Amino acid sequence: MAEIKVYFDREGNTLTVWFGNPEEEHVCEETGEGIVLMKDKKGKVIGFEKLNFMEEKTELVKVTFETVAV
Repeated sequence: MAEIKVYFDREGNTLTVWFGNPEEEHVCEETGEGIVLMKDKKGKVIGFEKLNFMEEKTELVKVTFETVAV
């Protein structure tokens, strides 16, 4: 099973999710609506970041994962 890393920066209000090795990041591409894709040298998406993640300041951040067959 692949490892997924999730980081929430409360001060910067960003949520960053890595499903590849963060050290392989080569380029970032902003897609609009506050989403940034992180890609490796081959152009494969290895993570994403959601800017302005929470509109309201709350103490609890809930993350749910679901697996699907591909």
